[in-house]
Amino acid sequence: MAPEDRTDDPTMSARLFATTHWSVVLSAGHHSSPDCQAALEQLCRTYWYPLYAYLRRSGHHEADAQDLIQSFFASLIERDWVATADPAKGRFRSFLLVCLKRFVSVELQKAQALKRGGRQVVISLDDHDAAERYALENVAALAPELVFDRRWAITLLERAWDLLRAECEEAGKLPLFAHLKAVQTEVGQDRPQEQLAADLKLTEAALKSALFRLRGRYRKILRDEVAQTVSDPRDVDDEIRYLLKVVSDC
Repeated sequence: MAPEDRTDDPTMSARLFATTHWSVVLSAGHHSSPDCQAALEQLCRTYWYPLYAYLRRSGHHEADAQDLIQSFFASLIERDWVATADPAKGRFRSFLLVCLKRFVSVELQKAQALKRGGRQVVISLDDHDAAERYALENVAALAPELVFDRRWAITLLERAWDLLRAECEEAGKLPLFAHLKAVQTEVGQDRPQEQLAADLKLTEAALKSALFRLRGRYRKILRDEVAQTVSDPRDVDDEIRYLLKVVSDC
């Protein structure tokens, strides 16, 4: 789903963008921020599986990959690596992957687990099904970096759907959401539009209008999510195009 919502005022675009770009990253990099813990947890949950998939495709066994990821995030937090992330130098996903590669290289050289000390920050990660998820991945012909990019892209797309679903649930519009997602993700047509319109007591024209607005809201949410990981508002569209490309090509 390609985003179409734009503003013709570059000054307004830059001002709006400044309130969102790299916001999670920058918050996570400053421990004085009251939102630091929540930001760190969001980062870890968002990027845990893409990084895990990268390590598995790089040849690490399940247990080793999980141990490396857990130690990596502990070091990321305890050593304030996130504070070194510079939005002026590009995309956060690239920064994070470089950090992981360096960390793994050092870990392999030491051939022992990193001793954890100093500030202990506990991150709750939903990793119990990682091995099962990875077993279903069709990645045999893909480079590890592309596996990471693919999972990063899918993670952002799924997060946008989750945020839209939460909005629709609060507004009592879950049937509309379910229909839109079924159509857009090509997992089926859900109910025919005629039946859905009748169930919702809407005309077909009103239903089409509601679905159109919902698509626009999804595009806006996706743009906001991507905007948090790039350093320039002009990069958002390129990043979304790449996001969709790696998903469709793999």
